[in-house]
Amino acid sequence: MRTVRDEDGREFLLLKESGESSRLRDPETGEECHRPNDELTVVDGATPLETAASGVHESIRALLTATPSDRALGLLLDLDERGPTPARTLTSAYDLCESDLNGLLTQFRVAGLIEETRVAGRPGYRTTERAAEAIERLRDG
Repeated sequence: MRTVRDEDGREFLLLKESGESSRLRDPETGEECHRPNDELTVVDGATPLETAASGVHESIRALLTATPSDRALGLLLDLDERGPTPARTLTSAYDLCESDLNGLLTQFRVAGLIEETRVAGRPGYRTTERAAEAIERLRDG
């Protein structure tokens, strides 16, 4: 498999190439089609697996990457439901040791899913629009 681009700039996964045409898969829809080879160019630096993943909305990919377990996903979902929450509340609200909680919060921050905030003058966290969008998309299924 390779990543190719058509004349309109759309990227596809090249599934099979013959003399005059190629069978392609659209990563966004999963639909397959045939296109003439002379209308396609190979995309340098794009791996086929990255192209395949591009069919999933970016916010959901970030959520999937940052939540390696049900506990992590549950933490993010609960934080989204609670709204801005003091860090001290998070420490006492869950059955996570402080280092595990901090590790998950760091993963969420790096992924752009939460941000630091102040709640009643104290340090806290809240989910970002990126997280809210991903959660909404997942729940709407």
